[in-house]
Amino acid sequence: MKKIFLTIATAALFSVSVFAADGGKKSNETAVNVSYSVQQAFSADFSEATSVIWTVDKNCQKADFVIDGVKKTAFYTPTGEYLGTTQYVDYKAIPAKSQKQIADAYKGYEVSNVVVYQAYVSIDSNIEPTSYFVDLKNANHEVVVRVANSGDVEFFKQVK
Repeated sequence: MKKIFLTIATAALFSVSVFAADGGKKSNETAVNVSYSVQQAFSADFSEATSVIWTVDKNCQKADFVIDGVKKTAFYTPTGEYLGTTQYVDYKAIPAKSQKQIADAYKGYEVSNVVVYQAYVSIDSNIEPTSYFVDLKNANHEVVVRVANSGDVEFFKQVK
């Protein structure tokens, strides 16, 4: 289960979310491949969501949407279990201790994006409820580091 959460967070970090202008209408009716149980769960969890765009694969069903003016992504298992949400945040949202660790360990890298993943811990209590994924780039490399709830920074993935 932990691998699914980390895969979801990585996919969210690198996916380009397109939010269609639909005049504020919900677009669940266009989600042909989304399972009924996932649609029902999403509607219950995010009843005020607009501009919903679904992506479905064999392990996960995700909804990119806007709620209260904020772009988010929600993740569900194919059976409708809610896994968590991601959204882009400012680098200042991560703890100052973590920012210092990143600056020291990744000199010459610039922060590209920061995604916060808020997991639904009722499914797996071993998952941290909140993790930040920081995309760092320099001229030759791109890496993603994970910032845990404790503020600890760990290498997550080499991108380039």
